[in-house]
Amino acid sequence: MKVGITAEALSSKGAGIGTYDYNLIKNLNEFNECRFSLMLYENDILFPSIDKIIISNPFYKISKLYLWHPYLSIILNSKNYNLDIIHSLNQGPAFFKLKKQKYIITIHDILPIVFPRMRPFNIFLIYKSLLPRTLKNAHKTIAVSISTKQDLMKYFNVPEDKIRVIYEAADEKFKPLNNDKVNEVKKKYHLNFSFILYVGGLAAHKNISILIKSFYKIKNKGITHKLIIAGTKRWKYKEIFEIITKLNLQNDVIFTGYFPEEDLPALYNAADLFVYPSLYEGFGLPPLEAMACGTPVITSNTSSLPEVVGDAGIMIDPYDVDGLADAMYEVLRNDGLREKMVKSGLERAKTFSWKKTARETLKVYEEVYNESKA
Repeated sequence: MKVGITAEALSSKGAGIGTYDYNLIKNLNEFNECRFSLMLYENDILFPSIDKIIISNPFYKISKLYLWHPYLSIILNSKNYNLDIIHSLNQGPAFFKLKKQKYIITIHDILPIVFPRMRPFNIFLIYKSLLPRTLKNAHKTIAVSISTKQDLMKYFNVPEDKIRVIYEAADEKFKPLNNDKVNEVKKKYHLNFSFILYVGGLAAHKNISILIKSFYKIKNKGITHKLIIAGTKRWKYKEIFEIITKLNLQNDVIFTGYFPEEDLPALYNAADLFVYPSLYEGFGLPPLEAMACGTPVITSNTSSLPEVVGDAGIMIDPYDVDGLADAMYEVLRNDGLREKMVKSGLERAKTFSWKKTARETLKVYEEVYNESKA
């Protein structure tokens, strides 16, 4: 069995899908049941031991990701790469049905469909026009959560028996660290104070505005922590800075921008509390990474987040400013509650692993391959 994996997000390993690509491929490569080739439009230096099929991308950089996938399906139909299965890890739209290979696609989320006003209109159009046919052409669809599976059934009428739910996991580097390592990173970034942490993009659906309003309320109740927001600016982020100015929190809310991946575990470890009030997540890696580092987690009771955090964290209504503020205040003031959440979070994080993700993905390959031979 020979599998071609589209893995163009490898170069953005710090991002959600890039993290998925890297860890899945890394763990799949440890199995001997099949051979893998990475299908790329640029030669990536990662995984030098795995075969690479470079298919040059003739499209302009801004749209290259979305146009490359339909183009790739044309190339696969016109040339023989001796592959049995194509697996698209990045939900790219393979518009044309493949004649020579079985097709599997991983869907991480369908945010542009569920919350169309929270993504650029051109992205909504791509999802609306190309993704339905791609899902129809796929022999199997891998959803990263039950929530994503339910969205696919609701919005695209994908038959339930065509969907396999396979969870993601936190990388092994996310774990409790010794004080020396944590203090080293705190010193490096001048974090000589107690803080609450958020990690993720500055985007509308991440609901950072609500987090800041709740933070303002607990500051007025005597909490001296600062709020660190670690992530890059995305779409519709300006409201965040407007609220900070209005509430005069310029000295209490610290934006790090992109935070180097190698230092991120220590940042989680250094935080007294991790808060993630997102409105919608296909899986939601940051809360899982925080729990794996032994940091108490407060997150939303929406989409996939209850699947990830379970009863190890506190779930809140992401629209309820007072409810989030009360939860944050309670965790920071109640040492017993904090200790309980740390222990529960560490145990919860252990139930997810990339090795398990890879093994279950391999089972999908085998299922699709055997169906083609039947």
